[in-house]
Amino acid sequence: MRLSSDNRTLATMFVLGAVGLASTQDAVVKYMSSGYPAYETLLLRCIGSVPVIVFMLWREGKGWSIATPLLPLVLLRAAILSAAYLSFVLSIAAMPIANAVAIYFTMPFFVAGLAGPLLHERVRAHRWAAIVAGFLGVLIMVRPGAGVFEPAALLALLSAMGYAVGQMLGRPLSQKVAPIIIATWQNFVYAGLAIVLGLLFNLVDFGTFTHPSLVFLSRPWVWPGAFDATLLLGHGVLAGCAMIMFINAYRLAETNFVAPFEYSAMIWAVGFGLVLFGDFPDLYTWIGAAIVIAAGILMILRDRQLDRSVS
Repeated sequence: MRLSSDNRTLATMFVLGAVGLASTQDAVVKYMSSGYPAYETLLLRCIGSVPVIVFMLWREGKGWSIATPLLPLVLLRAAILSAAYLSFVLSIAAMPIANAVAIYFTMPFFVAGLAGPLLHERVRAHRWAAIVAGFLGVLIMVRPGAGVFEPAALLALLSAMGYAVGQMLGRPLSQKVAPIIIATWQNFVYAGLAIVLGLLFNLVDFGTFTHPSLVFLSRPWVWPGAFDATLLLGHGVLAGCAMIMFINAYRLAETNFVAPFEYSAMIWAVGFGLVLFGDFPDLYTWIGAAIVIAAGILMILRDRQLDRSVS
């Protein structure tokens, strides 16, 4: 059955479900970060995603053909996103998920700022105002120089920037290459990164690290028991299903309508952090997150208003 191309109710259900699955995946990774290396969780995620990707290839009639003349650009985007994903999971190993997610919410501001140099778009004044407000919110959250700064916050910020660049590259790609083809190659690149890191940290002695992010990155391979293996492979299934739901959400409604619902990730992050890890954001995090989210939503709404007036 083919879905209608304009269904805001269904789009809302898809994006909220996708955010929930993606947030659950993040919670699994943080839970596993105390006993497994990052490259292992990443590799098993890729393996767990394979059944979902194969199903989507079959469903869309692609068979086993994943060739595309734009492969170099697809691989470049995948490499940037793999670095962004790795940065994010390393950040949540050292800080509460809610804090990392709140910092990640600066991603739309990077997109807005990069639209000029990368896509040659005019960056409107309200976008610059939102960018300034968003990064003010980040400064409130991370408080550099206040004696409580967590260096992993920079990893979350780097992740937001990487995802922004990936999104910018994805705009022209998605018009010429099927999303499932892009996702398939992305999964290959993620797996390749995991294998390279695994070989590097198992064959080369880098000494002993103490920071949680570096410990998570460099820990030797650990063979998981049945329960942990189920979680590690299962979080790949969650990632694959979330990908499908995100794709359908943005197919069923315009981006400016769907994007604000992604901020519901903060609810999941706070919930998982409190229930699983005993983490609860402090007042500064709430204030900074509120500024970032408000600036992002207002920027999106203003974009929609201006686009309607032009059309």
